[in-house]
Amino acid sequence: MSAPRTVFDKIWDQHVIRTLTDGRTLLHIDRQMIHDGSNRQAFDAMRQMNLKVRNLDLNIAVVDHIVSSLPGRTGESHPPGIERIHALRNNSHEFDMEFYDVNDPRQGIVHVISPETGFTLPGVTFVCGDSHTATNGALGALAWGIGTTEVMYVMATQSLLVRKPQQMRITFDGSMAKGVYAKDLILYLIGRHGVKCATGFAVEYAGQTIRDMPMEARMTVCNMSIEFGARMGLMGVDEATIDYVRGRKFAPKGAMWDRASAQWRELATDADAPFDKEIHIDCADVKPQVSWGNSPQEMMSVDDRIPDPASMRDPERRASAETALKYMDLQPGQPLIGTPIDYAFIGSCTNSRLSDLEVAAAIVKGRRVRPGVQALVVPGSMDVKAAGEAIGLDKVFTDAGFEWRNAGCSMCVTSNGDVVLPGKRSISTTNRNFEHRQGPKSRTHLASPATVAASAIAGAIADVRKLMN
Repeated sequence: MSAPRTVFDKIWDQHVIRTLTDGRTLLHIDRQMIHDGSNRQAFDAMRQMNLKVRNLDLNIAVVDHIVSSLPGRTGESHPPGIERIHALRNNSHEFDMEFYDVNDPRQGIVHVISPETGFTLPGVTFVCGDSHTATNGALGALAWGIGTTEVMYVMATQSLLVRKPQQMRITFDGSMAKGVYAKDLILYLIGRHGVKCATGFAVEYAGQTIRDMPMEARMTVCNMSIEFGARMGLMGVDEATIDYVRGRKFAPKGAMWDRASAQWRELATDADAPFDKEIHIDCADVKPQVSWGNSPQEMMSVDDRIPDPASMRDPERRASAETALKYMDLQPGQPLIGTPIDYAFIGSCTNSRLSDLEVAAAIVKGRRVRPGVQALVVPGSMDVKAAGEAIGLDKVFTDAGFEWRNAGCSMCVTSNGDVVLPGKRSISTTNRNFEHRQGPKSRTHLASPATVAASAIAGAIADVRKLMN
């Protein structure tokens, strides 16, 4: 009998082309998404070396990072982004690559459109020049972000030299309380264990709580694996995974579907398969989470008080906390509830899918955004936008005082015209709260769509559970 294996090992072993003497492995790469943010140099290198894309069916380009989200937007709506958008458009046409342009109904954030089109499938290796590619691991894929040079390698060879990471399993068990969502679970994990805990690891998320989650919630958990320090995050395949993939544009059809789905059902970790590290989380302990500093590990339950850096044993975390409080204009012992906000943002590859928007809409329906707060909803794809409009979410949000935008990364990266002004405070469904992340001298609090929606109504950081009551 063969030794028990993890789902990571099963997928990895299927993709090994050769193991080198220096310990690196040449892996076949099944899928790659290319975006407008940082990949022009990859095409330049292809051109200089007179290379062609090895497999056009396995590479898709899309505009998402630099494109404006404004109504009626074009590729010229945000002048600083024009050059990069035109470059990706021209390069895609020159290399005959499938390209989702600004006005294409398939356009959206790479990590949203990959699963929703079925371009990501269980068991594949998937890469993109963006760290949050780990999102796709929710479908039982090995998915990770790569650099620009590696983007070129994959286009030219459909393979990549990598080192096999260690493996960690995080088991989520217990019932999630009212007002607690997938975003709260991953924020709680990072806040409790830190941003370096998973450095060098591929993380598998497991446990009954994960199995009970719908697929889009699983994507939120895998998305922030990078903020936990991991190389990638993934989950085993189950019937929910297969049901999600069935019928999507790039999913197998007919007899090929039958063969593929039978193989996918094998992509679960065997009993007694070994891990290098294990963590267990009791979800009953988790409350709605909000960040207070400039790192995702600077996290607290919404009804707690900001910790005192002097109480922190780790000198590095203590110094980071002291700097963060000064930047965020907050004090130790201060509650976050009631802290006034200037912006509320619902979007990004972490929380811009239809289910995220539905959760937020349920909170704001029949209520109004507090005057003085700019509140934005930016769907993760034009398909999500159309689906939301079909069920009236756009009207719910606009009636409440939110702006209903077009798909794109928007206020997550501020390279597209959507920014938080200096010294202003934002509560956001994004994945990073670094200094200047949402704009120069901006102040960002990370939270779930429900908490962001409740805070927009209150005009200050709020406990969504009170609105739900």
